Amino acid sequence: MRNKGFTLAEVLITLGIIGVVAAMTLPTLVNQTQGQELETGLKKAYSVIQAAYNQMTYDEGQIINSTNYRETTSFMKKFKKYFKLAKDCNKSDCELADTDNEDLGAKVSSHYKTYNNRPLMTSFLDDGQIMITDGMFFFAENNAADGRNILFITVDVNGYNKKPNRWGHDLFTFQVMDNGKLLPMGAEGTTFDEDSYCSINSNNQYNGIACTYKALTEKDYFKNLPK
Repeated sequence: MRNKGFTLAEVLITLGIIGVVAAMTLPTLVNQTQGQELETGLKKAYSVIQAAYNQMTYDEGQIINSTNYRETTSFMKKFKKYFKLAKDCNKSDCELADTDNEDLGAKVSSHYKTYNNRPLMTSFLDDGQIMITDGMFFFAENNAADGRNILFITVDVNGYNKKPNRWGHDLFTFQVMDNGKLLPMGAEGTTFDEDSYCSINSNNQYNGIACTYKALTEKDYFKNLPK
C-alpha cells in the first residue's frame, strides 16, 4: 500500500493562493464591518439624542431652541442632565487642545478631520462637551449672538479614542430648529447643505457637517466613505 498526499510544493502553492485571496478580500470585509458598526452607532445616537431632547422639552415646558438658550453654554448645562456621564468636559476641556493653522487662519482640531481627511475647524464643537458611559462623545454649539440662531448637537458615535474620527464617518451633527424640531444636518431647512458640506472634493474646514441626513437615508452611504 502506498500513502498518497500533497507534496510540500503543492501545500506551499495552496497557502500562497489562500494568502493572495485573503489579501484581496479582507480589506473589503473589514470596511464593510466598520461601516455597519458606524451605521448602527449613528442610528443609536440619533435615538438617544432624540429621547433626551424630548424629555428636556417636556421638563422645561417650552420649545428648546437657541432663542431660549442664549448663553453660550446654557444648553449643554441642561442637556447633560439626561445622560449618565463618564466625564463632563465643561465647555471644551476634552477635545479642544487646538492648534493654530496659519494656512487656514483658524484653530483646527488636533484629533478630528473632515469628511475627506483634511483639517477640521473647531468652531462648532466648543460650547459644551460630555462623554457618556456607553462611549459616545457629545458636543454642543450654542450661539444666538450677532443675529445668528444656532443650536447644534454633534456626536462621535464610537467614542473619542476610536477611529476614524472624521465628520461624516463617526462624527455627526444634528440641528435644533427654531420651531423645536431636531433634524439631521443636511436635511431641508438646516444650515448646511450636503452638496457643499458632504463632498469628497471639498476643502472646506466644515466638510462633513452636512453628511448626517445622507448617512441616515442613503442605503449604501457607509460603503462609499472616502479613504
